[in-house]
Amino acid sequence: MSGMEKSIESVAHEFVKAINAQDLEALTELMPEGHRFIDSLGRTLEGRETVRAGWVSYFSMMADYSIELQETFSKGPVVVMLGVAEGSYAVDGQLTMEDRWSTPAVFRAYICCGKVKEWRVFADNEPVRKRMRKRG
Repeated sequence: MSGMEKSIESVAHEFVKAINAQDLEALTELMPEGHRFIDSLGRTLEGRETVRAGWVSYFSMMADYSIELQETFSKGPVVVMLGVAEGSYAVDGQLTMEDRWSTPAVFRAYICCGKVKEWRVFADNEPVRKRMRKRG
């Protein structure tokens, strides 16, 4: 979108694309200094570098984590995306089909100045916890 401001939906979709590619550079570029991440249990990480470190850790556990978007809605600075989160819990760095999980998820992005100010995940993490308990 040369010369034009990106839509809030396109910024949110770029963020998802960076997550799916596990592109830490692109993720970091889309986060302002005061970025906030809120997981499905309500736990919060604040600050771009803190959240980046969180993604590094998560990708090491879920090396094939991805988000499949099905619907996107936006109003004002907020984008809500419905879809599925899936991946495999990596045991000793190894991915196996028996450790694969998938769950419906909702992602809420608050966009400010072309960046994702806040990323919030709403999902049932029991499929992930089940795989972790089985292997832990």
